[in-house]
Amino acid sequence: MVIGVFKQSVMEAIRLEKVRKRYGKGVLALDKVSLTIEEGELFFLLGPSGCGKTTLLRSIAGLERPNTGRIYFGERNITDVPTHKREAAMMFQSYALWPHMTVGENVAFGLEERGIDGDELVDRTLEALAGVQLEGYEDRKIEELSGGQQQRVALARALVVRPKCLLLDEPLSNLDTQLRVEMRGEIRRIVKDYGLTAVYVTHDKEEALSIADKIAVINDGRIEQVGTPDQIYREPETKHVAAFMGEVNFLKGKVDWVVKDTEDEYVVRVLTDAGEILQGKVTEPGWRPQVGETLSAALRPEVLRFDDSGDVINQIQGKVLERVYQGPTIQYLIRTEIGVYLQVAVMNPRKLVEPGDMVSITARQQDVVMLRP
Repeated sequence: MVIGVFKQSVMEAIRLEKVRKRYGKGVLALDKVSLTIEEGELFFLLGPSGCGKTTLLRSIAGLERPNTGRIYFGERNITDVPTHKREAAMMFQSYALWPHMTVGENVAFGLEERGIDGDELVDRTLEALAGVQLEGYEDRKIEELSGGQQQRVALARALVVRPKCLLLDEPLSNLDTQLRVEMRGEIRRIVKDYGLTAVYVTHDKEEALSIADKIAVINDGRIEQVGTPDQIYREPETKHVAAFMGEVNFLKGKVDWVVKDTEDEYVVRVLTDAGEILQGKVTEPGWRPQVGETLSAALRPEVLRFDDSGDVINQIQGKVLERVYQGPTIQYLIRTEIGVYLQVAVMNPRKLVEPGDMVSITARQQDVVMLRP
């Protein structure tokens, strides 16, 4: 596929400085948010409903005006710049396609609004449709298209105006599971082929983990963590991030030993109420737990394994209560001696552990994350 004139370096960095947005007197949607999105990144704003992610996206688009703070595209302060002059295109959750217009007319609409007509309008419309793999669809009616095809039309309409930034508000939420998975890769391909900086809002962690360059996890109007997908999942900096990104076990304990493992990272050993010795890493920047302090050890189900080798570090005793077959993995529910329940996920096990068995489970130090309680 040839992208043609769209294949150009039009990407632009986005920077927010202490952006604050309050609705009325009661709702603080954004609480002094500072964030940098680099040129060419596919950047996800991820969080539960009501966390402020859509307000942040709409502020970048110019559809919301922050009460305080500044927003930059490159070196341009665009905080007070009208939406249509920001060189950003937004794709809405509903697609917002005109049912009385053909596919081509829908895509060309933004060009007509900008005074572009004639051969240039036709060429750019057809090229945008080719870029989303809808060649030959320009005369189709919207009602004749599948959900995935309508989503591609909405993308083409956003891309045809040659934006520097593409803003996507839950673009896959109206599609079924199979189409969502298919379109994830398509969106990433299009963003990279067109040379765009893209900001993508979703509550779906699988969507974010599968295609994002970077993710910002948002909670109650604040950014809790920014990082690559593997950093966000494997090295959460708060309990909220750890729990939001997937299944996780938390075990409380008191610190009895701290050592600086690298220039920026501490290793901590804790004693749990059941007497287990757990040792893991601190991921929160600038935090050094103190001896005697209570904290939570976070362990993903898939980092735990059955091991009766006798090691005392990161070994937990318990009884198997349930076993659930899930195809690639088997999920076990373990009850520890003091009544704490743990989820253990084992991939393609050669030997099954039976409900009622007493077991020892363990984890590597690098897979145990120590967090504030």
